[in-house]
Amino acid sequence: MDKNKVRIALVGCGRIAQAHWRGIQSDAPSVEVTAVVDTELDQAQKMAELTFSESYSTIEEALAKGTFDAVDIMLPHDQHEDAAITCFAAGKHVVLEKPMAPTLDACKRILAAAESSNKVFMVAEQSQYWPEIQIVQQIVKKGKLGQIITARAYFGGPAESTPIHKPWRYELAKAGGGIVIDGGAHWIRPLRMWLGEIKEVVAVTDRLIPEMEGETFARALLKFETGTIALFDAQHGGEFLGPGEEFRITGTKGEIVIEKGSKGRLIYYDATCPEGKILYREKELGRAASFGYELQDFAEAVLKGKTLEANAEYSLGELRAALAIYKSAETKQWEPLGQ
Repeated sequence: MDKNKVRIALVGCGRIAQAHWRGIQSDAPSVEVTAVVDTELDQAQKMAELTFSESYSTIEEALAKGTFDAVDIMLPHDQHEDAAITCFAAGKHVVLEKPMAPTLDACKRILAAAESSNKVFMVAEQSQYWPEIQIVQQIVKKGKLGQIITARAYFGGPAESTPIHKPWRYELAKAGGGIVIDGGAHWIRPLRMWLGEIKEVVAVTDRLIPEMEGETFARALLKFETGTIALFDAQHGGEFLGPGEEFRITGTKGEIVIEKGSKGRLIYYDATCPEGKILYREKELGRAASFGYELQDFAEAVLKGKTLEANAEYSLGELRAALAIYKSAETKQWEPLGQ
């Protein structure tokens, strides 16, 4: 046993597990995958061969037979609560993909189990570790943009018009919502990192893909406790989407734009560089590396007692925002974030 590594079980061997594995290989030297779990035995076996680990069909079987210190749970959202609580009860450290759970009540039960276990608990939110987001956070903290006037986040991607197999994310009972509660969280987190906590929202949503039970489109105004208002756009659909920006943050002294795509740039504008100065270009591995950054952060918390970049409870901000967006779309008025 290598005391400088955290032995981890990957729970769920779908597409996100592939991304986590790539991140581990590139940027998480303190993580060793020793087990994988999936009810689809073929998927589990393929992942075991890829990671040189043992495969299991259930969490219970893995806990009984496997050798690992922690779990990385990547399951449909409605399974998060049972999986996390089971692993805490077995004395394992837990990384849980966002959202922590589809409801705030379920989240409270998970947090209670984590506290009772005295184990490290991380809710994986990759955008917390995106280099360009952290660069902007430091610029804002230093006051280089002046007083923040507004910001915008745009999350969007094309979708198959008719998927061969209906993804679990298309099922409302499993996902808890549509694009906002899922991928949209990656774009809400940076706004919170830069602007603070969200007070209330007003939003519209729509379903443009019949097979998807949750919303495929959302547009929301987010009012922060500081009084700043930001625009949040999310779209899943359309066969082709052109280039553009993912983030824009505007202050009294300057502005920052983060471009979309694998070759996106972070461009800074102020009186000293009115034509724009490139502060960051997306690296070859792209944002997949952030999975490694977050898992390395988790490993160091387990091995060295390091404080996580963001604790698990902090992730409730994105969930509260998503649930408020859903409520506002129904009531057609401003809705405060629930507690």
